[in-house]
Amino acid sequence: MKLNGSCHCGAVRFTVTAASPYPFMRCYCSICRKTAGGGGYAINLGADRRSLKVTGEENLSVYRARLDDGSLSTGERSFCSRCGSALWLYDPTWPGLVHPHASAIDTPLPVPPDRVHIMLGSKASWVEPEVREGDRCFDDYPDESLAQWHARHGFA
Repeated sequence: MKLNGSCHCGAVRFTVTAASPYPFMRCYCSICRKTAGGGGYAINLGADRRSLKVTGEENLSVYRARLDDGSLSTGERSFCSRCGSALWLYDPTWPGLVHPHASAIDTPLPVPPDRVHIMLGSKASWVEPEVREGDRCFDDYPDESLAQWHARHGFA
């Protein structure tokens, strides 16, 4: 599925092709929550990095989070330097993928039949996850990838 995305001010626009376009996984880790998650979580999609086309690239900045052990995350979180909108995550550990934030996507996204809540062990105390029947919850990482979730539901 081709996705169109942008920042709030419109200085950065992008397109990307996503085989995993359902916004089903809510991440409550402190990095996602503080850089992109106004509701206490962020939702990342899975897309083909080779298909990423960006206009307004001069307005991009990258943030690499400091981890609990003091090292820098390998993840590169791209955001608009003008308005601060979180746009996507790229991690060279998985060079073929880019993870656009669902909140930056302008294309209508399909509604997931269920959701996965991850990193609940580090959620903020004020966050009350909206867990529905059929949702799965994990204190840390889930037991399946974005691609596996889509395949299990017959979307791949």
